[in-house]
Parts: sequence; C-alpha cells; structure tokens
Amino acid sequence: MSFTTVEREAAPLYRSKLFLPGSQIKFFEKAAKGPADVVCLDLEDAVAPADKVQARTNVVRALNEVDFGDKIVTVRVNGLDTHLAYRDIIDLVELGGERLDAIMIPKVGVAADLYAVDMLITQASKAVGRKKRIKLEVILETALGMTNIDAICGASKRLESVHFGSADYAASAGMRTTNIGGGNADYVMLTDKDAAGERQRHWNDLWHYPLIRMVAAARAHGITPIDGPFGDYNDPDGFRAQANRTAILGCEGKWAIHPNQVPLANEVFTPPDAEVEKAKAILAAMAEAQSSGAGAATYKGVLIDAASIRQAEVIVKQAEVIAARTPAA
Repeated sequence: MSFTTVEREAAPLYRSKLFLPGSQIKFFEKAAKGPADVVCLDLEDAVAPADKVQARTNVVRALNEVDFGDKIVTVRVNGLDTHLAYRDIIDLVELGGERLDAIMIPKVGVAADLYAVDMLITQASKAVGRKKRIKLEVILETALGMTNIDAICGASKRLESVHFGSADYAASAGMRTTNIGGGNADYVMLTDKDAAGERQRHWNDLWHYPLIRMVAAARAHGITPIDGPFGDYNDPDGFRAQANRTAILGCEGKWAIHPNQVPLANEVFTPPDAEVEKAKAILAAMAEAQSSGAGAATYKGVLIDAASIRQAEVIVKQAEVIAARTPAA
C-alpha cells in the first residue's frame, strides 16, 4: 500500500439516479415516492430553452415543498458556458432550503470549473447561513474533460461523484455513432477463418476506455463513479447488459432516463445474495484464523489474502446499506 492513502467518506446508496425535467412538475411527487435511490431535477438538456427560467422556479419550490424522504436529491444546472448557470446555482443555494444534497455540473472540462462553482456555493451558503454542506457532482462528457479527469477529480472537497455522459462524449470525440450507450454494429473484431472458412463477428464496447479511465481517476481521489444514460428505455436487456459491464468495471450506479429503468439499475447494482454470503463467509474464515493464531486463512481451498478481505468488506457493507433502505416484505 502506498504511503499516500485515499480518504473517502462513506458513500451514500447510489444504484439508480432518476432524471426529471424541471419543467414537468407533475412527475415530482411520484418520483419522490418511487424506488430510485437518487432523484435529479434537471435544468439542462431535458428542458427547452424557453422553459429554463420557469423550470428553475419549479425546482426551487419542489426543494422546499416536496417530501423526498431519505432519497439523495440533486439538481443538474445549465452549462457554465451559458448565461443561466450562475443564477441556477445562486437560487438553488439561497432559495432552495436545506433539502438539496448536491449540484451537478454538466460538461466539466477543467479543474477550474469546479473551483468557480465551489466559490459561488461557498459564498452563497455563508450569505444565507446554510447548515448542510452542498456536494458537487460532475459529468464527464467531453474530450477536454477526459484529458483533465485527474485534475477535475481532485479539484474540490465538495466533489462526491463523477458520471459518464456517453452521447455528448461521443459528439465531442467525433465518434461515428448516434447511440446513447450500447454498442455499434460496425465496432467489431473478426475471428480468423475456421475450418469451413467462416469468420465470427465480435462486438466491442465503445465506452470501455472512457469508463475505465473515469473509474480509475474517481477511485484515486475517493470519488464515487456512476454510469450515465442508456437511451433506449424500451430495451431492458440492453440496459441490463451495459449496467452489468459498468458494475464490473467499478461503477456504483446508473442513470435512469425513464422510471422503468430504475428497478433494472437497482437490481444490477445490488450485490447478488450468493456474493454477499460468500463475502460473509470469507470474513468469518479470516476472523477464525486470526482467533486461532493462524497466519493465513482459506475459503473452500482458496487462500484468502488482504485484497480478498477488502473486497468482501465492500460487498457486505453495501448489502447492509441496501437492507437498511429496503422495507421488510
């Protein structure tokens, strides 16, 4: 282990993040009572330009009046390159009461973006005597942001999570695809010819590099990595496949752009019962070995080392947090 340690606060439950247009107040109450771990009230892409100012007013009112229970509540503000962002931030902090948990910044390109937003939040919070510290979330969705991801992840102590936005990232990188998540039939490898002269096509993951790069930077700074949207909300199998890939890579949750994606995200990012039981058994085996004075432990004939213990502890802790949030049947 490096002498430089990664400090990380206990991460909140973040399996599913449901986005709601700030212009559509009819959805707020239902989402507040729904199964999503996180509700994001959106002022950016989901709101038409003519509705931006009213959407901001709607969101501020919702933060003061809607009972969101124990959910994480965040707001995605407009881009820092617009004339709307500063007023979004100031109104949320000064008028939004104490319910707001985090502000999400889209299309972050450089570390100074977070510095600027942190300064605004800090000054506005002092001005109105806010009690709760507002966290920051950023979306990695440009080539510039990818280039500066390490500096971005270390730019503010308010930063809690980093999210991947595949559609805008694809546009920024000049990728020849219109998919929001998922694959592309042209991004394939061909096997060598078999005995009959046939070759198989194997689809590859378009998003593997930016995701693994984002996860590495996030973990190095104690930040939670979250996968972004899957555009086809009528394709549960495709959503589940992508969510499983990103869960394996280290993401802790995924966006839902439609309510029917929330249960899928909760399912994928909840550790399977078999994995939880295995993790508990590994911890028990190590505890028994230590109590007997043994220098090492085994589980079903496999040596348990320090890395195994850390993996098991993460799984068990996550299962405990989920159990605490899930009502008894």
